[in-house]
Amino acid sequence: MQRSTTAVRAGKAGAQRYSFPTVKLTYVSDSATMIKPQAFSSREMHHFLFPKFEEFIEHHEEFHILMLNRRMKVIGHAALFVGGIDGCSIDVRIVMQAAILSNCSALVLAHNHPSGSLIPSEADRRITQKISQACKVMDISLIDHIILSPEGSYYSFADNSESALQPV
Repeated sequence: MQRSTTAVRAGKAGAQRYSFPTVKLTYVSDSATMIKPQAFSSREMHHFLFPKFEEFIEHHEEFHILMLNRRMKVIGHAALFVGGIDGCSIDVRIVMQAAILSNCSALVLAHNHPSGSLIPSEADRRITQKISQACKVMDISLIDHIILSPEGSYYSFADNSESALQPV
């Protein structure tokens, strides 16, 4: 059942009632039983991420994020967008919503290329740049953007000094 909030506005024509949905944000953590792995290199991040993609990696694109704390420990993972065989539409606001909700200090972006190509597209670079700019505003470090292939290899924006990781 969806709850709503009601507001009353008095105007020249009298009182008007407005009803709109109540937004509820949740963060679920079972930190008492979880082991938080540390991610310092693209190799380690690939190691954490590949199992999350394995089931569909050759079938369609997906976009995920790893959320990290100040000590570079992984505090969360979110599979945010599902695309088709050659693309995925990403909404920066949804990425930032997940980052803010997790209270992370850093982000790692990840998506797969079902074709196996490890060459970032211009769209990959543009979305990385947009997310980098949003992260800068929120004081969240964008650590890397990893592209995974079905063969188990990967491309790291950080390892290849991609300028898209830096905000304009």
